[in-house]
Amino acid sequence: MSEKEIGRRGFLHAATGTAAFTILKPQLVRGMQANSAVRVGLLGCGGRGSNHVETILKNTDARVIAVADMFQDRAEAAKQHVDKLSAAKGHAGIEKAFIGPKAYQQIAESKDVDAVVIATPPYYHVEHLGAVVAAGKHVYCEKPVAVDVPGAKRVLEIGQRAEGKLSLDVGFQIRMAPPYIELVKRIHAGALGDIATGAAYYYCNAIDLNFSNLPPAMLRLRNWIQDRVLSGDIIVEQNIHAIDICNWTLNAHPLKATGRGGRKGRNRPGDTCYSHFDVVFQYPNDVDVSFSSTQFGKGQFDVNERFYGTRGSSQSPYAGPLGIWGEDQWVWGGGEKPAAQSGQFSASGSFSDNLAEADSEKQKAFIHSITSGQFHNQAAAGVESALTAMLGRQAAYAGGELTWDDLLRSNEHWDAGIDLNNLA
Repeated sequence: MSEKEIGRRGFLHAATGTAAFTILKPQLVRGMQANSAVRVGLLGCGGRGSNHVETILKNTDARVIAVADMFQDRAEAAKQHVDKLSAAKGHAGIEKAFIGPKAYQQIAESKDVDAVVIATPPYYHVEHLGAVVAAGKHVYCEKPVAVDVPGAKRVLEIGQRAEGKLSLDVGFQIRMAPPYIELVKRIHAGALGDIATGAAYYYCNAIDLNFSNLPPAMLRLRNWIQDRVLSGDIIVEQNIHAIDICNWTLNAHPLKATGRGGRKGRNRPGDTCYSHFDVVFQYPNDVDVSFSSTQFGKGQFDVNERFYGTRGSSQSPYAGPLGIWGEDQWVWGGGEKPAAQSGQFSASGSFSDNLAEADSEKQKAFIHSITSGQFHNQAAAGVESALTAMLGRQAAYAGGELTWDDLLRSNEHWDAGIDLNNLA
């Protein structure tokens, strides 16, 4: 490994301390022959989870044979959706459905399932990821991998258990989008020169799940995206995509952050998330990246990352001109496209323009890693970006500065206070 890679590994070792390794039983480790169809189970049957399995069915030879969710109506809707898509490809569709608080264990332990897609509320990702890996199944886990620092450290340990035995992918599909791959490749090759500063933003309308007239705990689970603990707040749950691109582009995580934020304009009963964040991340080599986000009200949806260097500048919006301007000018596709207008653009998981191939390429790579035996392990990268988002969140909560090292010392465990067994 290079010195830089060793340095990044060093951060991960410092974050975990002495890892407690679990040796997977050989019979639990699922490799696939090149001609075998991977059998996929979906854990978490909301919009994003259903989008994942739809993409898998449309772009790979894998089969989706099981669904699992806390709520029966979600599982039934997903089953109908998958059955229709499977029939079009001559597949049998869903063979098993698991409902209730133990559904995650049941799908993880199902002998008929080779890989599990986790799209449950972020608060449960650590527990669900641990169960799937312990059962010897390949896993695609939606971002963020955790909502607090202790959870992030556990994910690193889970990733170490999977190393070389299973594929563990994390839902940063933008890293597989061709325009972004080419842009970052050019930046890493020096197209911007010496990067001095950057700016990123993620502006989104209010996202309403519209569940009501339910007991408080059930209401929180149904409207989890409006619950600070269940979601991790907007900067960790949604804005993390833009933050991940900053880490990827700069090939580092921030050393510290200074932040502000608040809930102005977001006062729906039961909603505990912030409406906006304003954070300055300080990366190595004195590169400051100002980040801002919103998720409330009505307005234009827009996401972008800009970097400024001695040879040029870059921008990478979800929609619109993506490229580099300056000495090595380059624009993806060479055309101008209008920015997306709908606030549901991101929430629905239905991407277009610069992200048109992100999901399909990501899911194809995940399934291929299983059939080829060239397993992925994206746990560390997922943790690094989750911790970066948490750094900004905690700095904003405190209304001041927080260093990376101070963040890693945090033992604060977020507790949702929900007993799922009492809801069954």
